[in-house]
Amino acid sequence: MTNRTYLDPSLTLRPARWTDINAVAELTHNVAEMEGDAMFVMTAEELASEWKQEGFNVERDVYVVETRDGRLVGSEEFYNVGDHHKMKADGCVHPDFRGFGIGSSLLEKMEERAKVDMGLAASDERVCIQIMMNNTDEAGHTLLGENGYSPVRYFLRMEINLKEAPAAVAFPHGIELRPFVKEAHAPAVWRADNEIFHDHWGSHEFAFEEWSKKFSNPNFDPSLWLIAWDGDEIAGFSQNRMRQGIGWVGTIGVRRPWRSKGLGLALLRSSFDKFYQRGTTTIGLGVDSANITGATRVYERGGMHIVGEHALYEKELRAGSRS
Repeated sequence: MTNRTYLDPSLTLRPARWTDINAVAELTHNVAEMEGDAMFVMTAEELASEWKQEGFNVERDVYVVETRDGRLVGSEEFYNVGDHHKMKADGCVHPDFRGFGIGSSLLEKMEERAKVDMGLAASDERVCIQIMMNNTDEAGHTLLGENGYSPVRYFLRMEINLKEAPAAVAFPHGIELRPFVKEAHAPAVWRADNEIFHDHWGSHEFAFEEWSKKFSNPNFDPSLWLIAWDGDEIAGFSQNRMRQGIGWVGTIGVRRPWRSKGLGLALLRSSFDKFYQRGTTTIGLGVDSANITGATRVYERGGMHIVGEHALYEKELRAGSRS
């Protein structure tokens, strides 16, 4: 991208302030609803949790575009998600203000920001910036394509709407669920989490301090976490929470020695039952459409259906021998 973007003179592009957080959350939610799926969008409370993370600086990492009367019509956030070699931008433009140079201007700012972080990455690392885009957003797909981004992966949002209590769940022989006690079990779940997703596309090993940031998520509820034990070993888990009024299966996984035994499906159905007992009948999750464990098929067997699809776009900023 060249620095030749011209923003409509009636609009102002500026660094964000903390006082913008509610307007940014409202804008992104409203735009996502117009595109048909707002479940992946962070609430103001969730966004505040992200903006408070160590190393994140609102005035440096978030840009907004506003009209002369102070209405926010575009925003973009920058996140370092992989030791400065993998970076993410997340934002939107209100449909009524597309064609005014907002999207291009925000992308330009994100790439300027990414190039600063690129200097902190290991010299042999491939460096890229990624953006998730709802597949219904034709203007967004066009904008990214024109600016050198290509789709590299597709992610599905799936749901189930329970009409009655789920049937009793049978776990594989020797497997039992035990209540999650954060102080006692977190290190073991962290190790299992890293092991389960080690060979998944785009994953990286999390240090415990990084992984445990999920406990600061405003929706974290340890009583919704289901941990499957085989003796003193964790066989699998379903890290659940409430999101925007529905049940959300945040991360579900089974360690390799316990796969192909029905444990994943048992954890999924137990999650449904846990939510149903709390009066929640709509449960959702997000999944990589090309998941190597065949997770999508498991979710369909559990009664879930696809309600949305997002494309992950990527632009290489620097080639490297490691990625």
